[in-house]
Amino acid sequence: MKLNLSLALFFLALLSACGAQQDANLNTKPTQPIASPSPDIELQKQITEIAKEANGKVGVYATVIETGERVSLNENEHFAMQSVVKVPISMAVLKKVEEGNLDLEEKIGVTKEDFVPSSMRSPIRNNNPNGVELTLRELIRFAISESDGTASDVLQHRAGDAKGVQAYIDSVGVQGFHVERTHKEFGLDWNKQYDNWATPTAVADLLKKLFSADGISDANREILIRFMRESDNPANRILAGVPKGTVVAHKTGTGATLNGIAAATNDVGIITLPNGDHIVIAIFVGDSKANAPTRESVIAKITKAIFDKWSVAKTGEPAKIANSSDKLN
Repeated sequence: MKLNLSLALFFLALLSACGAQQDANLNTKPTQPIASPSPDIELQKQITEIAKEANGKVGVYATVIETGERVSLNENEHFAMQSVVKVPISMAVLKKVEEGNLDLEEKIGVTKEDFVPSSMRSPIRNNNPNGVELTLRELIRFAISESDGTASDVLQHRAGDAKGVQAYIDSVGVQGFHVERTHKEFGLDWNKQYDNWATPTAVADLLKKLFSADGISDANREILIRFMRESDNPANRILAGVPKGTVVAHKTGTGATLNGIAAATNDVGIITLPNGDHIVIAIFVGDSKANAPTRESVIAKITKAIFDKWSVAKTGEPAKIANSSDKLN
């Protein structure tokens, strides 16, 4: 009788433990996909058709972080980054802050010699023609939120120049980036922008690192993502492809047009889906003969196709869109 009672108590304890573990799993959202689903072929066909409108080379890599769903096009081709490079530059600088080599609140002198050419975007140059002192934090905000080329070059120097930025990218295990030039250099020579290149896959990989605070602290992740959300970057690319109120952290990149060829029209970022999952997306339009509205429309249409496919709830009905005040987390 005692033996039967002991066995009954043992099995009861075992069942309780299993139930508790199931509850824990249900309440813990995985940060990595449980599996790696096959690429979405139908979605790929859709974005391939849209890409034809660009009259150039289009590269795409998009994935849902939590599920592993993905789609791509020319994902391992090289594309001129232009201002997309400001993301790894800022991450490299923030890493040096974490290591104690830099201070976010230290004042840095920005001189006239640091200014990018007048053809490039630089609110710092425009508002301070004789130079100015700014904190490292302010420079990151200018580079990311206002896409200031002068700020980016000053940050790149603080990161250890192009080699320092490249070393950081390599250190976090991302392959498919090449950083060689400053904004001033490729602002003065159109062809040099191609020396700063990345693949859509590599950019998506780096954004996943940023999202998961891999190679960057949680606090600095929040700083950078907030600046990407508060961006003055063009709103007619990724943002035009998602419903109003969708939470998006992104960074654009735009090159000049020479002899009818636009080298780079880019947008990369992290989109929060209605169910709380997150899309990492990188879209590059390179060497395009189309006009600017068409190039930007291609990015918006591709984003919309991806968002619409992955934002539909399991019931088949579109889920509600998050409020713009919601955090990207």
